[in-house]
Amino acid sequence: MTFAPRADLATHSVANQPEARAALDLWSPDAPLRAAAARDAPHDLAALESFAAAIGSAEAMEDAEAARRGKPELLLFDRGGRRLDEVRFHPGYHAMMTRGAEAGYAARPWEPDGARGGQAAHALMVYMLSQVEPGVCCPLTMTYAAVPALEAAAPDLAAEWAPKARARAYDGRVAPPSAKTAVTLGMAMTEKQGGSDVRANETRAEKVEVGYRLTGHKWFCSAPMSDAFLTLAWLDGGLTCFLVPRWLEDGTRNPIQLQRLKDKLGNHANASSEIEYHGALAQLVGEPGRGVPAIIEMVHHTRLDAATAPVGFMRRALEEAAHWTRHRSAFQKRLADQPLMQAVLADLALDWMGSFALVMRAARAFDGSGGDGAGEADRALARLVVAIAKYWTNKRAPAVVVEAMECLGGAGYIEESPLPMLYREAPLNGIWEGSGNVICLDVLRTLAREPRATAALKADLSAARGADRRFDLAMDAAMSALARPEEAQARALVERLALLAQAAELMRTGPDLVADAFIATRLGGDWGRTPGTLPRGTDAAALAAMI
Repeated sequence: MTFAPRADLATHSVANQPEARAALDLWSPDAPLRAAAARDAPHDLAALESFAAAIGSAEAMEDAEAARRGKPELLLFDRGGRRLDEVRFHPGYHAMMTRGAEAGYAARPWEPDGARGGQAAHALMVYMLSQVEPGVCCPLTMTYAAVPALEAAAPDLAAEWAPKARARAYDGRVAPPSAKTAVTLGMAMTEKQGGSDVRANETRAEKVEVGYRLTGHKWFCSAPMSDAFLTLAWLDGGLTCFLVPRWLEDGTRNPIQLQRLKDKLGNHANASSEIEYHGALAQLVGEPGRGVPAIIEMVHHTRLDAATAPVGFMRRALEEAAHWTRHRSAFQKRLADQPLMQAVLADLALDWMGSFALVMRAARAFDGSGGDGAGEADRALARLVVAIAKYWTNKRAPAVVVEAMECLGGAGYIEESPLPMLYREAPLNGIWEGSGNVICLDVLRTLAREPRATAALKADLSAARGADRRFDLAMDAAMSALARPEEAQARALVERLALLAQAAELMRTGPDLVADAFIATRLGGDWGRTPGTLPRGTDAAALAAMI
């Protein structure tokens, strides 16, 4: 039996307040999600719907909230003063990790039929899980991304580690890899003095009889309870990639010492940390001196998730705003029926739907990546489009979340609402592995050094020519800028390419109303002011109803 909360109070009756929701329907109201699943991951359609139900359930929502509020606890020593270097998580964290891992979040693209939409299915899981608990996405994402890095650079290590990284299971025990049903893999690159400039790193490696020993400090290490980390260290004058296990097969702890947990703005369920290697045992990944190319494969795949998660933030924020405005009235009229509110929601919906289309285009390019022919073209396109998407979605997410919060007014600023959590999460992925300037410079480098990537991007955009004159004119201007890229104009160029890519994909996938409104505002108008400044003639009510 359930008992409704009392609404008739001594001083007033509670009215004009939306009913509280214990569960969240991530599937039925989200038409772009359902269409993308059917189009890009048809073999996973039923599994994705089941995943949406599982992580949107009341139980999962409670676990997610508990994981955030019961923050990770650092356990440096045992009672007798012996080093533990462990992190204790709330049971809700482990429950959410289990849901993600068992659904195939980290495994799906690497399964035998993973080429059949596996990357798209993975991206859709990132999109949904980010709406519920983004903190657990970090260790799952890095596990997903480490598999292709190991397979490309160190097949022997991949044979040892990848099967358990691909397992649809979660095993959070402190135990050697051989004793576990599944493992998680992390990354440790950043040092204090260098940041994104990893060539300034100072961690050193020494060859020993049993492999290599690493000594040094890492300023940011997300998910420090991972079973192993890909990391960079200097060896014989060259920056080299290594795999550093957390627990050794002889039952000893690899000397990886946790210094402290980061006191972060958000992402509270995840235990980002500072670590030191004190002669930590490591195994070589790739060739000595080729550390950056070896680990960049992992970075390349984490970018897909870093581009996709902010779209999940946008969706959840807009869903909350739409729910509120459809169940609350002001001035004798539902908020959702008021023209100015419709204009704001419609403008934000274009941000969400355009960004969603862009990351799904990137996921399809990842799915198409292969050894030759069209696969090589897809891989080249993925290299560029995922960087463009990462830049763009992370710039839009904070603005969308703030406007959605404003739709709720004071109620959106209260921690009982999910908007503060989303607001804290919104900047994270834009900073992860390289902020906006780093990403834009990487796009310029790719354009200069990889002509196949440039050709693939031009071909993909050109395929949309002829359907809309405004698109064609914007395409001409972008191609002119693309022919003479300048560092000072890198952000402007990447923004143009992002808008074009979104418009092209919306024209391909529809609906026509969305594509036309997006082109009219983002390509053909003076868009760039505050949300809600749509041109006359835009069917804002229809766009807002799509949220």
